[in-house]
Amino acid sequence: MRNHGPGRYRCCGKYRCGPQRVDRSEEPSGSPCFCRSWMNRLSTSLGSYPLSSPLIAASGTLGSLVEFADVVDFSVYGAATAKSVSPEPWQGNAVPRLAHTHSGILNAIGIQNPGIESWIASYAEGLRNLPTEVWGSVVAHGIDGFHVVASSMADAGVAAIEINLSCPNLAGAPFALEPSISADVVAAVRDATDLPIGAKLSSDAQPISAVAQAVSDAGADWVIVSNTVMGAGIDPVTRRPLLSGLIGGYSGAPIRPIAIRSVLEISRDLPDLAIVGCGGVSKAEHVIEFLLAGASAVAIGSAHFKSPRVAGRISRDLTRFLKKHHIVSISELIGAYERW
Repeated sequence: MRNHGPGRYRCCGKYRCGPQRVDRSEEPSGSPCFCRSWMNRLSTSLGSYPLSSPLIAASGTLGSLVEFADVVDFSVYGAATAKSVSPEPWQGNAVPRLAHTHSGILNAIGIQNPGIESWIASYAEGLRNLPTEVWGSVVAHGIDGFHVVASSMADAGVAAIEINLSCPNLAGAPFALEPSISADVVAAVRDATDLPIGAKLSSDAQPISAVAQAVSDAGADWVIVSNTVMGAGIDPVTRRPLLSGLIGGYSGAPIRPIAIRSVLEISRDLPDLAIVGCGGVSKAEHVIEFLLAGASAVAIGSAHFKSPRVAGRISRDLTRFLKKHHIVSISELIGAYERW
């Protein structure tokens, strides 16, 4: 524990906050560490569901989480979402199924996973030992399949369930594009579990507020906005599509304005519905942008591919932003953008 000298807080050194001369009257009782007291100011909530930090690890970007336990400091996240799991094993799509563009990533992995039974056997114990809330992610081609996976999730010790509505149904269209079908999926999951539920929506749905309203009415406690948007690419030399299936999900920095627009629309139309913003987040300013738009928490996705430890840097930079701008709590930023 370092001491920053007279008139300053002590620092545990973990968050690299550096010497900061501040008014000791701001120091919370019983919290001798300056940076730790400011980390507490990152706490937020999704409705009645508390989070120690607004940062969420997006599903599929850190595998099933356990594989990264020795690489990533999961304590900086308010929650971490495991890769989506289906009722039975899914083999995924043929290669190529991942392509980097000049500014984003195209993928059509096909949600390859071992199925819920094998997934629980392989990962449940490790997930319980992670120093953060763990969310399970459920996916299926039919409504009954969502019910099957959700009913088994409690055996993995997850704290909440995310519903991946962007997977194609048996008719080949994503559930997330149709309000009534999305609601049916959420209702099935709600029937299967008492755990908190978040529904992951797609910005391809128009109007997205209609889908958000439908899933909220069906029992979702919050929405995650948004999943990838549909995209495609073709190599001009080989003349072949970048993905074997031609079309896939597009993620990364270019979709952030689209996701921000979706958050703005939902927070405007459904002010009481909690939102997790997601899309193109790689630094603290992006998190703040989503919060200002109306999100209460923000998921980090594709940025993990470049730097699995990116959340640590973002968390430290958020703390510095609060200090610099004399903001007492991150909650002050939620929906607080200034109108022209």
